[in-house]
Amino acid sequence: MPEKPEDAGDINPADAPSGSDDTRRKFREALERKKAAGGRGADHRDGGRKQPTSHGPVENRREFRRKSG
Repeated sequence: MPEKPEDAGDINPADAPSGSDDTRRKFREALERKKAAGGRGADHRDGGRKQPTSHGPVENRREFRRKSG
């Protein structure tokens, strides 16, 4: 059997810098900042309903009838 180096199959991500690790770290930091600022937004003062009633009377609704003969 040919001799294998002991660390040939073991790749440690800490030893080899990777672009995806850096990107992942940046996204995680941005997410932590977003979560920290989560409840700081204020509601609008006029955040009530836009109309006083949801529906008016349904008088203009068309009525469809079957033919009787």
